[in-house]
Amino acid sequence: MTDSFYISTAISYTNGSPHIGHAYEVIAADVIARFKRLDGYDVFFLTGTDEHGLKVQQKAKELGINPKDYVDKVSKEFIELAKSLNCSNNDFIRTTDDRHKKNVHSIWKNLSDKGDIYLDQYSGWYSIRDEAFYNEEELIKSDKDSYLSPNGNSVEWIDEESYFFKLSKYEKQLLDLYENNKSFILPNSRMNEIKNFVQSGLKDISISRKNISWGIPVEENNEHSIYVWLDALTNYISALDWCEGSKSFDRFWPADIHLIGKDITRFHAVYWPAFLFSAGLDVPKMIFSHGFLLNKGEKISKSVGNTVDPIDLLGLYGVDQLRFYLLSATPFGNDGNYSHELIINHSNALLSNDLGNLSQRCLKMVFSRCDGKIPNKGDLNNIDLSLLNNAYDLYQKVLECMDDYRIHAYLNSIFDIISLANKYFSDEKPWELNKDNPDRMHSVLWVTCEILRITSILLQPVIVDGSNKLLDFLNIDSEERSFINLNPSFAVKSGLKIKEPQVIFPKFIRE
Repeated sequence: MTDSFYISTAISYTNGSPHIGHAYEVIAADVIARFKRLDGYDVFFLTGTDEHGLKVQQKAKELGINPKDYVDKVSKEFIELAKSLNCSNNDFIRTTDDRHKKNVHSIWKNLSDKGDIYLDQYSGWYSIRDEAFYNEEELIKSDKDSYLSPNGNSVEWIDEESYFFKLSKYEKQLLDLYENNKSFILPNSRMNEIKNFVQSGLKDISISRKNISWGIPVEENNEHSIYVWLDALTNYISALDWCEGSKSFDRFWPADIHLIGKDITRFHAVYWPAFLFSAGLDVPKMIFSHGFLLNKGEKISKSVGNTVDPIDLLGLYGVDQLRFYLLSATPFGNDGNYSHELIINHSNALLSNDLGNLSQRCLKMVFSRCDGKIPNKGDLNNIDLSLLNNAYDLYQKVLECMDDYRIHAYLNSIFDIISLANKYFSDEKPWELNKDNPDRMHSVLWVTCEILRITSILLQPVIVDGSNKLLDFLNIDSEERSFINLNPSFAVKSGLKIKEPQVIFPKFIRE
């Protein structure tokens, strides 16, 4: 049976429209999902929207509409964004879905049956914007009389009846999890932060809010709504119909990777595994906590006024160009930076000049000098064979990169070969060989076509449309574009008619 692979993004909170940070995360998840599919895995890729909580309730009230109408509108924007970004998610979960609510009630029951939920009085600090409770030592002193959350958002003192979850009970089990699975939280810096937090001592956490109308009610006490994070985190199993005992759950759980932003690591790496321990379920295999996307060095924030609509960026640069820039310019896991200048410089240098230039020069010559057919490879010399062997070795290199999600390194490895192929083409000067040594010209063109085939197959997870256009020009069968085809037995076939090449990555003209 084919190996399974389950990847999820964090579900996006519907208190506002999508911004470029949301696009960054779902693109990254899509790249990983596509890579795994091409590598032969049965992939389940989930994204969605988190639609309950006081913040959403307040936003809907501010706009003068009911919360359901409001989240229907915003959720649709996130669905359309994923489509516009060429994402291949298998499902889109909404926390207002009936299937999700059933699973939330089921996990609450499991926690309650285990004796891990109790009713008490909560007194402490709460941030509506973060939808999170904080201990006083975690807060930032704003002035003499006020505090801010660790994310710089306002907090208020809450004193109300609440249901609590016995988080403290799972302190040792969590520490054992971190110790026994060194890659449970990546990058390592995030693992260290979480271990320090848990080692400092865990307190039981509030898992309900009283008298909030927009949420999933506690079945045995409708005055309470289930805390938005217990609600939201359950999406990862509700999408698999866990409470129905589905085959999908048996097939894909535990998740291979939850891909999330670094600001919500605690919820995923502490609360979520503790809930799962209590519910008697396996924990995910990995939490990968990526960095922020910065706008000219500043964190994207509505209050700063530097949010950017990703749909606008798609209109400016194109889907492939934006996907490529976001995943290749910064080591994945670190904070990334973007600006108009950075995107156009990066796209021009690598997509237009390197890959675009190589494909245009080679395929135009094949079309004009070889009757539009892949030429005979002839007798290959050591230079040809060295370049080809480096290209055939690429698969193993990129596999090692993607085993720990070094997406930028995977892309750099491919563009190193493209750079070598450009040098090879320039050094061999096939345009000069046409008169005196046409056989050698044919060999150079054949080698370059094969390099284009290999690199295009490997680039499909990121440069979805452009890679497939290149493979179309080479007339590569759609059934021969997986990683299993990255070997000499599937090399470009001499005599095969190619299609007339067109410019795939037009160069951006600086204004």
